Amino acid sequence: MIIMSVESSCDETAVAITRDGREVLADEIFSQIDIHTIYGGVVPELASRCHIEVISRLADSAIAKAGISRADIDAVAVTCAPGLIGAVLVGVNFAKAVALALGVPLIPVHHIRGHIAANYIAHPELEPPFIALVVSGGNTLIAHVKDYTDLEILGSTRDDAAGECFDKTARVLGLGYPGGAKIDALAKDGDENKYHLPVSRLEDNPYDMSFSGLKTAVINLAHNSEQKNEELDRPGLAASLCKAISDSLVPRAVAAAKACGCTKLAAAGGVAANSVIRRDLEHAAAKAGLELYLAPLSLCGDNGAMIGCQGYYEYLAGKRAGSDLNAWASIPADNSIVF
Repeated sequence: MIIMSVESSCDETAVAITRDGREVLADEIFSQIDIHTIYGGVVPELASRCHIEVISRLADSAIAKAGISRADIDAVAVTCAPGLIGAVLVGVNFAKAVALALGVPLIPVHHIRGHIAANYIAHPELEPPFIALVVSGGNTLIAHVKDYTDLEILGSTRDDAAGECFDKTARVLGLGYPGGAKIDALAKDGDENKYHLPVSRLEDNPYDMSFSGLKTAVINLAHNSEQKNEELDRPGLAASLCKAISDSLVPRAVAAAKACGCTKLAAAGGVAANSVIRRDLEHAAAKAGLELYLAPLSLCGDNGAMIGCQGYYEYLAGKRAGSDLNAWASIPADNSIVF
């Protein structure tokens, strides 16, 4: 089954062609980083306009690179939640038009489910059940993937996402946007024990997280250093931040796997590209006797292939959408009413 998939939830426009949920024939991505860098973050209106400008061209390019014709497309999958509402709407409306024109089914896909599915592409042997740690710029959660379309959210952040800490710290340190990769690079030359940063502990749900306190601590530390005219160990702060975020994520993910009786642990999302988190996951999984699945860096960020992969399994589960498909800025990945 050949699926064209569309992703436009934030600042990447992506159109992919996949076969049977595991084989990527083409994955075209246009990044808007250069556009938003001068503003220090994503400007929703500019993101939406840029999606409109490039999405049709990307679709034509994906079809050409896949070596297929429009008549070969069996279905269209699209991210319909969550994300910047204007940006998501661009992809949804484009996908609806393509599905209508081709006379093929339209498949709604949750962005988080797509990130998890990136591991199916990277690891064809991976099958549910397993625990998924999903960390990105806007989402941080731990999910029990019981089946390809049956998820239970065990815990999530109650405020900021982990990626928000990276971006805000990068801004304070003058590294620019986006901050994740730049913080990771700077941290390689730093001492992760240089600064003691807070790691949240929530008694009512051991799998829930909080990162607002960590973000505030880093900002205050940097500002106090500047006000006192003291030298700030920038690599040390970056390394300490990476350690604090990893210390919040990794133990919870491993504990969730043990509690659910899962022997497999997967990580997904843009923040899953962080070298400290990947290192700590490898060590913790090995110590706990868990099989660890990490997507390559190319599949950690937003892409269309992951939407096509999850779309295939949503299609097998009978999920379809009509011309009235809407977009949602926020909706749980385990919402059985919509997905």
